[in-house]
Amino acid sequence: MLLKKYADLYLPAVLPGLLLIFCFPGFGYYPLAWIVLTPFLVSLMDKSPQKAFLSGMLLGIPYFFGTTYWIYHSVTYYGHIPFMASLALVFILSLYLSLYTGFFGLLFSLKIKNSALPAMLLAPVFWVTIEFIRSYALTGFPWSSIGYSQYRFLTVIQVSDITGIYGVSFLVLAVNGALADIFILRRRRSSMPLFASYHTVLGYIVLSALFISAFSYGYWRIHQNRQGNDLRVSIVQGNIEQDKKWDAAYQSEVINTYKELTLKAFVHSPSLIIWPETSLPFYFGTDTELTEDLLSFKRQIGAYLLLGTVIVKELPSANSPARLSNSAVLLDNDGKVTYIYDKIHLVPFGEYVPLRRVLFFVDKLVAGIGDYTPGETLLKANTPYGSFATFICYEIIFPGLVRKFYSKDGDFIVTITNAAWFGKTAGPEQHFSMAVFRAIENRKPVIRAANTGISGFIDSNGKIFLKTAFFERTTETAYIKTDTSRSFYSRFGDIFSYVCIVLTLLLIL
Repeated sequence: MLLKKYADLYLPAVLPGLLLIFCFPGFGYYPLAWIVLTPFLVSLMDKSPQKAFLSGMLLGIPYFFGTTYWIYHSVTYYGHIPFMASLALVFILSLYLSLYTGFFGLLFSLKIKNSALPAMLLAPVFWVTIEFIRSYALTGFPWSSIGYSQYRFLTVIQVSDITGIYGVSFLVLAVNGALADIFILRRRRSSMPLFASYHTVLGYIVLSALFISAFSYGYWRIHQNRQGNDLRVSIVQGNIEQDKKWDAAYQSEVINTYKELTLKAFVHSPSLIIWPETSLPFYFGTDTELTEDLLSFKRQIGAYLLLGTVIVKELPSANSPARLSNSAVLLDNDGKVTYIYDKIHLVPFGEYVPLRRVLFFVDKLVAGIGDYTPGETLLKANTPYGSFATFICYEIIFPGLVRKFYSKDGDFIVTITNAAWFGKTAGPEQHFSMAVFRAIENRKPVIRAANTGISGFIDSNGKIFLKTAFFERTTETAYIKTDTSRSFYSRFGDIFSYVCIVLTLLLIL
């Protein structure tokens, strides 16, 4: 009896949390996202504030654990932490992230019981507010935003160039809320029959209008002919094993691998060749002999070359270690450095330690943590073929950061990454799918070069037109069409999310 009691209370939260995992890349059953939260929303109608918060957490724990489990791979294989301990760390992260869905459950439960407003309004407004806060709080972690599950639903997600990714999350929750209202309305009719029916019917009319508008807008955008030029680009996927990259015994092999692949790509006459994040197995500029050898090789290649490298900003001293940056360097046709970008948004516990004075012991867990210094300049590269910004690995998941580079101009987006840290898990696939939204939000094609995959090309409508396989040493060359247009989102940012935050505050007050 006790087991049945708790199952009745919390199964409507736990089961949707598990099913949400299947909506994301790795499984890809994205239509499920439009209905899966319905039982959870209905169940919150009868819960006390404490039980509603707990229900939200019980939704979030499997949801976030199942979509971020891949973190264990780098912690175990490269941090040398035992498998079970690494899973425990992922579980702790999931507990933290589930606090956000817990607060969603609390807010929604309080308001759905004490007002005549429909779930199709309350659920998306609260969810977007919580999701937006999660994207910025404590350096931000916007992974697993529910809108990302829809990266293949191109017609609907075109609204991202107005609302950002959060507008897609809004639509997904609105549909779940509309389905929940069918069941909630039956309970409301006894206490507020007129108001409940009126608001629900009005909600369905508004939601229908929103969807018709979204589909119409998406169809127009996909078939729109925007200004731009054809640019031939090659991406190089070196497929260098993570534990060999900085091994001196393999240094020549790594360098020769990239040279050979670059010569293979150059046969196709690209204007720009792109190597992945930290592709150089030496410090560019500091290791003078190897740097000069690279520049000499580059002068034989009549194309621009963008590469990822670690740069020594300050040599070590008796009192402090070396200051390093995770950077992208652009070499022109003559082998001259025309652009250096230093990664701005570093990975917590991977490239730096937050609260280092408190977490002084973390250096003992993963070698090299805390060595990187963040960049400070929103710098774009200018070439005869157009201007672009480079986003290094983690940075591409932050819509607010990417749009800052394109608020005034720009022609295409480049992202370089090293996904070798995460093996053959769903992590790299999820990471790649997020770039689809950066393309749409800013109306810029995206070129992605990854050490072990997935590399590829995405047009400015979010269509993926070329992808490489995992753990394949290869090059790919394709034409992209640059896009000079400036989207509403690029110019004005997260206005849609701010409106949701204001509505949330008004509803609470």
